[in-house]
Amino acid sequence: MNVFRLAGDMTHLLSIILLLLKIRTMKSCSGISLKTQELYVLVFATRYLDLFTSYVSLYNTVMKLVFLGTSVGIVWYMRYHKVVRQTYNKDEDTFLHFFLVLLCFLLALMINRDFTVMEVLWTFSLYLEAVAILPQLVLLQRSSNIDNLTGNYVFLLGAYRALYLLNWVYRFFMENHQTRWIPWISGLVQTAIYADFFYYYIKSWKNREKLKLPA
Repeated sequence: MNVFRLAGDMTHLLSIILLLLKIRTMKSCSGISLKTQELYVLVFATRYLDLFTSYVSLYNTVMKLVFLGTSVGIVWYMRYHKVVRQTYNKDEDTFLHFFLVLLCFLLALMINRDFTVMEVLWTFSLYLEAVAILPQLVLLQRSSNIDNLTGNYVFLLGAYRALYLLNWVYRFFMENHQTRWIPWISGLVQTAIYADFFYYYIKSWKNREKLKLPA
């Protein structure tokens, strides 16, 4: 454990807390992409299969359960809560996310470190996480009103991935100098996807303007 990984985990956790705060207190999921949330459930479900086969630490186990459990809970709220589901922007959340699932799975079958079920699914989860935010970003581009909680949620998600890149750099130099290039490339792609959002988020914060993404 190093400071960059801890900061990344806490940033990720804070993003989820903000989203749950919006859903629970405002009874609203307006501006949130259900398709992105469903992709995150699939990401965590395929990545954390090792919960049943290996034990690393209490911290590791608890964080995995928290990320998986909260993701499932968010999807449940957006799909089935009698009040929250009525605020879902279904007409604007039209990204064909199943294509992302198919493409990432095919890529994981072709490019992986070891052709085993666990390794292919772990690799698939990395590829899918790199692009899972796309439906959310497209939805924000179509939204005329992006509230602060939604903007902060997406920003923290991007910051979490950037901090994890620093974590991998730190581990490369300070630990064993081994490079697992699939997480590196996936993390770089994911951070690059956020770059445009970061620019407009920081610009709106600096100018004290409401966040708005160009169509």
